[in-house]
Amino acid sequence: MNGTLIEKEEITNYKIIPAAQDHTQELMSKLFSAQRLGNEFKGKTRIVFQTEDGPKMIETTVWSLTEKYLQIKGGVLIPLKALLEVEY
Repeated sequence: MNGTLIEKEEITNYKIIPAAQDHTQELMSKLFSAQRLGNEFKGKTRIVFQTEDGPKMIETTVWSLTEKYLQIKGGVLIPLKALLEVEY
């Protein structure tokens, strides 16, 4: 996984921007699995997303998914177009 590990509470300190390439479609099945993992088993997922300061990585539970965002604890939304990698 490529990205500097940060605490999920630090996300608001960064400006999230779209990745150079949109990985939404290829990551969608992983995102649905990550959401199920978080909701049913409280399992954490490693998420790498693009910011103005370069790729950042968090380890958290995925609470919900929409067509454009994934939501984590605290109502924080990460645009799907900013995602680079998802692993669990």
